[in-house]
Amino acid sequence: MSLLTAAPEGAPVLGDAEFRAALYALEPRYWDGHPFHTRLHAGLLGKDELRLWAANRWYYQRCIPQKDAAILANCPLPEVRRQWLPRIVYHDGADAGAGGAEKWLRLAEAVGLSRAEVLSEEHVLPGVRFAVDAYVTFARQRPWLESVASGLTELFSPGLLRHRLGRMREHYPWISEEGLAYFTARIDVVDAEGAATLDLVVRHATTRADQEACVAALSFKCDVLQAVLDTVDHRATSLRARP
Repeated sequence: MSLLTAAPEGAPVLGDAEFRAALYALEPRYWDGHPFHTRLHAGLLGKDELRLWAANRWYYQRCIPQKDAAILANCPLPEVRRQWLPRIVYHDGADAGAGGAEKWLRLAEAVGLSRAEVLSEEHVLPGVRFAVDAYVTFARQRPWLESVASGLTELFSPGLLRHRLGRMREHYPWISEEGLAYFTARIDVVDAEGAATLDLVVRHATTRADQEACVAALSFKCDVLQAVLDTVDHRATSLRARP
């Protein structure tokens, strides 16, 4: 039985391998195959579309540390908090001018946006804001284990990141290498982060209800990512239609 539907009362806890397989079964719902990403990787986006993407993805990037802080606030286990805390530092940076969010700002500048307009969030679309805010709210309101499990989309991202970096270098050579630093840095850590998160979820999901909730949380995160790109794609279509 799929974990996406409730198991009968008294159903046994899944073994580690079966639980991991249920989580990985959601990989086809990841956003790597979204039509917008397909056009991005094929070199079919104009500069305005790239700027739209970078400005809206910024909102997601800058909210990730808030999501992670909510996980810390809800988690009573110091060993888990110690494991999770470096994620906030990774995105926000140990100092000003460092971290994943800063690297995304440099990408936005490299595609032609000013830092001020990105930080003002004037280009963030309502649908993107709604989807990302829903993700942060989920982390604030749901048990910490479910919120951690929602981040398991990073299991599906290493191949996407490597493919994207190669295609962007090929099709958008005008983007500086410094502007691509977000991807080069993320590639170096995402495999280990994904494996560590998966081990954490498997270790703490000790009941069938926990396991089902974790799969549902990952499913929700896939929906969030799809909603972000659906919104950007819809606006990008209107940009292409302009005379």
